[in-house]
Amino acid sequence: MSSRRRFLQNIGAGLIPFTLGFTPDSFGWSLGNIPEEKTLRVALMGLGSYANRVADAMKDAKRAKVVGVISGTPAKITDWQKRFSIPDKNCYNYENFDAIKDNGDIDAVYIITPNALHHEQCLRVAAAGKHVICEKPMAINAKEGQEMVDACEKAGVKLLIGYRMRFEANTLEIIKRREAGDFGDIKFFQGLSGFKIGDPNQWRLDPKLAGGGAMMDIGIYAINGTRYMVGEEPIWVTAQEVKTDPEKFKEGVDETITFQLGFESGVVASCLSTYSMGNLDRFFLNGTEGFAELQPATGYGPIRSATHKGRLDLPHETHQTTQMDEMAKIILDGKMPKVPVDGKDGVKDMKIIDAIYKAAASGTREEINLS
Repeated sequence: MSSRRRFLQNIGAGLIPFTLGFTPDSFGWSLGNIPEEKTLRVALMGLGSYANRVADAMKDAKRAKVVGVISGTPAKITDWQKRFSIPDKNCYNYENFDAIKDNGDIDAVYIITPNALHHEQCLRVAAAGKHVICEKPMAINAKEGQEMVDACEKAGVKLLIGYRMRFEANTLEIIKRREAGDFGDIKFFQGLSGFKIGDPNQWRLDPKLAGGGAMMDIGIYAINGTRYMVGEEPIWVTAQEVKTDPEKFKEGVDETITFQLGFESGVVASCLSTYSMGNLDRFFLNGTEGFAELQPATGYGPIRSATHKGRLDLPHETHQTTQMDEMAKIILDGKMPKVPVDGKDGVKDMKIIDAIYKAAASGTREEINLS
């Protein structure tokens, strides 16, 4: 049989079902049978500067969308409704947002409020049956963090922490190379995190709202970096606090803390957290066969990176866009991220922060138990 004849017969056979009234759907051939990727519909709680950054970044997200807002300022809600076409029924204040449980248009709430408010707000969102994304730090201590984890588990919803750097390309590439043995046995890590804080009246300098100072806001990046760059969990810490401006940095608000973390393998990390110095955004990982560096390491980008083999400087993508797309996959698809961002991992950071504060106050080495 000629190739031409076989071709015509195959075409004819393919047309028979359609002449008999069948459609591709009848045989499961339609693209309609391929499940569409769902979009994570998010309400933002707290409409400050960072919420604006997140919302603007989500305009480019493929799997996440801003569909609701929660705020104590009516004027902000009105403005956001215009900017993001948010209907009245998806707008709430801090008193009535429990009613979100009856809103089928919202899947998750991203809490971007002062640190001390996270705990109560998370518990209320979980009770309403919505997934929780909580900005870091997740709470003001490990006890509150664990209660948040427990509440979300009881409600059957996910709790994720806004650790944007755990999805950043340069960071993940260095982790990949460390795991491949490119740097040999890891021996040392340095994490420098700090900036000069401005307005003395902002909530970050109010211990009742912040639950601390620089450690909560910027030092947590050095803690994060130590854990995912070294690839181990610390078992002890020593710390020293310095305060040069007690009027600005009141009791309960740390200005500068240096801290040292130790690991079972013998690795030592030397870190700094401060609100009074700039040009401090650097991670340095050193091993027996090489090194890796990120500088800037945690800013909004672009992140600059290098190893002993040369520069990396992978292309910059807006961190919050990537974060929200990846978190949508975690919540909707059950995807497991390379570096955990769940509430249980957030509690580990809070345990370390608790230990750092204790070590700074006592002047002695404090043991860390993250199990």
